[in-house]
Amino acid sequence: MIRSFILKISIAILLVFILLPLQAQLPKIVFAPQWLPQAQFAGYYTALDKGFYKEAGLDVEIIHPSASVQATALLAEGKADLISLFLVTGIAMKDQGLDLVNIGQFSQHSAILMVTKKTSGIDKPELLDGKKIGIWKSGFDELPKAMIEEKKLKVEWVPLLSSVNLFTMNGIDAMTVMWYNEYDQMINCGINEDELNTFFLSKLGYDIPEDGLYCLRSTAVQKKEELGKFVKATLKGWEYVALDHDFALDAVIKRMKEAHIASNRAHQEWMLDKVLEMIAPGDKTVTPGELLEKDYREATDLLLRSGRINTKFNYPDFHFSVQE
Repeated sequence: MIRSFILKISIAILLVFILLPLQAQLPKIVFAPQWLPQAQFAGYYTALDKGFYKEAGLDVEIIHPSASVQATALLAEGKADLISLFLVTGIAMKDQGLDLVNIGQFSQHSAILMVTKKTSGIDKPELLDGKKIGIWKSGFDELPKAMIEEKKLKVEWVPLLSSVNLFTMNGIDAMTVMWYNEYDQMINCGINEDELNTFFLSKLGYDIPEDGLYCLRSTAVQKKEELGKFVKATLKGWEYVALDHDFALDAVIKRMKEAHIASNRAHQEWMLDKVLEMIAPGDKTVTPGELLEKDYREATDLLLRSGRINTKFNYPDFHFSVQE
């Protein structure tokens, strides 16, 4: 009896020493979304918490930038293997010399809009001429600025963090917001939707996809197989999010609390619903996770016309396929 017990313990210990090195051998991928924890990134959190990355044979760590350190800096410094970015931001960063490539495109539409109060009388974009427009200080400003420049409007850009207070207190005439984020914050501040004018860039001819996955070209070449697994597992994460909002929201709130960020479940649920709308193809014929060459060309042409970039890269120079 004692001998049998000792044998079982010995086998268990031996298995621990065998399995631990195997776990340690999983390829490590460090991913950084472009902003602080929120439902915009629920697909990644869900893929990690449900074990989809581990099932794919990956050891994934998710880190976040800060209000002062952008995800592109984490990529350039080698602190992250992968980051998420808006398409126009990715193009602009490549134009500035960062040799990055797009390996996956989750968002298929733009969620950016400009908002004014109806009492201002600014009920069409052309009336923004000469006005003060709030814009994010932390980036993601390429598309709104490109639209204003293309329309040849003269505006004063007022840099903001994530607060809508200056708009609510009439300190600015208009504000650039995300449909899934700051717009809902305004409603929660007591402004009724029927008191606002909304200028959706997607309805003004600027429906440029947003969140995609980016890495350095050297990483794409060296870790193509691992990155392909990451994209597939992330798509699986988003599919699960669409089926189980509660699990996804729990994953989001958990990370917001860990980062000491004030969390509002109702707002995060609004965000989740709208982000899923942006992921849906709509009238596009597109494979999940695919960056259409047509969308890339439209984004590049817009940035060139508005003087936001100087170089036009071919689609194969910007998009690196990691999916079979």
